Amino acid sequence: MRKIVLFAVLAASMAVAACNTVAGAGRDVTDAGHAVTNTADDAKH
Repeated sequence: MRKIVLFAVLAASMAVAACNTVAGAGRDVTDAGHAVTNTADDAKH
């Protein structure tokens, strides 16, 4: 669980640093959310 939270924080900070527009921020946050979901799904199996 701790790895997932750390990954989510890291992904969110990278998403904020990488985006230049509001639309870009939305895409970055969505991508980070998908990454966290995939990691959680992998951890369950």
